[in-house]
Amino acid sequence: MTQPLYITEAQVESLFTMEAAVRVVEEAFVARSQGDAFNEPRRRLPTSSGAYNVMFATWRGNQIAGLKSYAGGAGGISFHVLLYDTSTNSLTGVIEANRMGQIRTGAASGVATKYMAREDAEVVGIIGSGYQAETQLAAIAEVRAIKSTKVYSRSEENRVSFAERMSDAMGFEVTPVASGEEASDADIVSTITNSQSPVLLGDWLKPGTHINAAGNNSWLKREIDTRAVSACGIVAVDDVEQAKFECGELMRAAEVGRFSWDLAVPIHDIVGGRMSGRDDAEQITLFESQGLALEDIAACDYIVEKAREQGVGLPLG
Repeated sequence: MTQPLYITEAQVESLFTMEAAVRVVEEAFVARSQGDAFNEPRRRLPTSSGAYNVMFATWRGNQIAGLKSYAGGAGGISFHVLLYDTSTNSLTGVIEANRMGQIRTGAASGVATKYMAREDAEVVGIIGSGYQAETQLAAIAEVRAIKSTKVYSRSEENRVSFAERMSDAMGFEVTPVASGEEASDADIVSTITNSQSPVLLGDWLKPGTHINAAGNNSWLKREIDTRAVSACGIVAVDDVEQAKFECGELMRAAEVGRFSWDLAVPIHDIVGGRMSGRDDAEQITLFESQGLALEDIAACDYIVEKAREQGVGLPLG
């Protein structure tokens, strides 16, 4: 039996590209649409300083199962994925998962953008300038021919730094702007903040915009306001059950009668061709991303395979 591998953050960085991430997340969504992959929403338990989180999934066709667990709170946060080969029911890898999660969060928005944004979309607005914002932009640029980007965050220093860094990395102009309203004047808008109150307002949106709301997985937080939710002709979520207790924007909109959960479209059904991601060029569309264990195990299956090919990772046992 092949020994399981322990794979570090630095090794994940060397093995996992955004191109690969978009591809494996898309494949995982198709598998779920076909009834071949299964996902259990995140569960949280209180700890002395915060919460312990566990989420898990299986993919029959790829013969994998796994879970991501992490403890977070005042002492920081630590992510790990345990991956199993279900053909032998053996552990194949333990993967440090912070960088992996950053890339796959971006990749999920990239896949949603591929199926929900206009084909001619070329201008991106990013609200938020932290480390997760980088992969939002990188993933979107994988699926659309982006010509320019505008970035806003509350810190002028941070948004200027982000713009300089990402202009060099992406090969197109990234410009810092002074407001969320200015950043939202775009074909594709990604919000990637930890804000408890909306940073993107419905009054700012123009026809044809696609929104990725990717920074929030708590009922206490809202990145977009209720008017923005109600302006969207199609609202996709990565998991309806999980969104009902983690997606503050949709929970609030449902509470005040501006959204019905019957209208929430699973992103895997859009990617799998069972439902439409966009009906016309004027429609405003929204992808609400809370993050799935299925995305994590699909990513880590790829990472472990690459590690074995390249002789990377510490054998365990």
